[in-house]
Amino acid sequence: MTPKVLISDKLSPLAEKVFTDRGIEVDTKVGLDKSELAEIIGDYDGLAVRSATKASEKIIARADRLKVIGRAGIGVDNIDIAAATARGIIVMNTPFGNSITTAEHAISLMFALARQIPAANASTQAGKWEKSAFMGVEVTSKTLGIIGCGNIGSIVAERALGLKMKVLAFDPFLSPERAVELGVEKVELDDLLKRADFISLHTPLTDKTRNIIDAKALAKMKKDVRIINCARGGLIVEEALKAALDAGQVAGAALDVFGDEPATQNILFGVPGVICTPHLGAATTEAQENVAVQVAEQMADYLLTGAISNAINFPSITAEEAPRLRPYVMLAEQLGSFAGQLTRSGLKAVRLEYAGEIAELNTKALTSAALAGVLRPMLQDVNMVSAPAMAKDRGIDLEEVTRGQEGAYGSYMRLTLVTERQERSVAGTVFSDGKPRVIQVKGINMEAELGPNMLYTTNADKPGYIGAVGTVFGKNEVNVATFNLGRDKPGGNAITLIEVDAPITDDVLAEVRNLPHVVQAARLYFRNE
Repeated sequence: MTPKVLISDKLSPLAEKVFTDRGIEVDTKVGLDKSELAEIIGDYDGLAVRSATKASEKIIARADRLKVIGRAGIGVDNIDIAAATARGIIVMNTPFGNSITTAEHAISLMFALARQIPAANASTQAGKWEKSAFMGVEVTSKTLGIIGCGNIGSIVAERALGLKMKVLAFDPFLSPERAVELGVEKVELDDLLKRADFISLHTPLTDKTRNIIDAKALAKMKKDVRIINCARGGLIVEEALKAALDAGQVAGAALDVFGDEPATQNILFGVPGVICTPHLGAATTEAQENVAVQVAEQMADYLLTGAISNAINFPSITAEEAPRLRPYVMLAEQLGSFAGQLTRSGLKAVRLEYAGEIAELNTKALTSAALAGVLRPMLQDVNMVSAPAMAKDRGIDLEEVTRGQEGAYGSYMRLTLVTERQERSVAGTVFSDGKPRVIQVKGINMEAELGPNMLYTTNADKPGYIGAVGTVFGKNEVNVATFNLGRDKPGGNAITLIEVDAPITDDVLAEVRNLPHVVQAARLYFRNE
């Protein structure tokens, strides 16, 4: 049967041409309401969308033939990923199609800030001639601080260097070698805040980056700094930015994204020195054509050959491999997430060792899953397919080693992260029950199943530690599910992995960190689906 695709949002006509040229039947029906979409979705093998169509659980439940949903763009908030996965539907996006356009918008806003172009335009068209009121600054020889130097950030850096600017970059995943290649100076966030004349944000919105520009950060900045945000709303505390603008600490801000969108009203609207645009980062003809063609090609590849590209919910593996690989994919992602959540310094390399039976599997899929786990704490949108490209963009070296059976376990994998300060390793295996287990952390043997909410500690192996942790948990009504211990020798270094029923609060974490003998304590979160 010839595959059939529905395009339900406005895409470039080139998308339809890609499908028809490859022998796929395609219907374009834009503006369908929920009931109309539900009525016809069962006739299609593929659904191509942007952000308007809501591929909800109810819609997906009616999609008896649907094999793939393709999102022309990055965000997939309009697609119920869990429902699609449960139905065996691949969800794809196009993570890199908007990069140049978004980077160019950031540069445009920087120029607009430097020369006060929007205000000068409004004044002149109002019949005024206020030449002295709009004194600007040059960008040449100024310092641009880039927060997040991935795909888009690196393009902004290249453009800024062409403008004869000095570029600082803060990105925990940017290696020193990649920084040298780009021509930027890799710095810590505080250093960037103190030195930059312009600051441009290009980082995803995660728990670690939310409100990264708050009152404390603004106070550290140079007086008359100018701030550009074309990344995500929520990175800047808007009330704090307004206060800094009113106080004269910040000379201007250009924002394409806001905490609440559509932003029909905002505390920053009307503030002198502020430029606002309605999320135009991807709004160019070229970008819309790029993502439309890319999503159509990816969907056609999957429907015709089974090839998977930029999948959100599945690695690049064949249908025959999937049942055998699934628990090992979960193991790889959990090990990567374990190490990634504990990494605070710049990542230089990732080394993966596969021993025994696991070495005979499709280790490429496992490596992709491990890299996704490592990068996801900082790069929320990363998936198993895009992770290798994102690691390469950041100059992170990747090494894979396979070997025969070794040690007490017939099959295992070990992941080692090499940072600027240390190496951190974690090993695991899959038991006969099909569940992943951690079997070694930093060379210390232990056995632990990773749950959704965990507390990880490193401590001196001294009497009283377990009781002290238990007392903190009891006082704060924290219920323990599992308690796992390991040590290198009596009285030496010890580690603890404790699964609890709910996320550890900041107050409880602070109490644990203050206990005698505790060296490190961190919350860990794991996906178990």
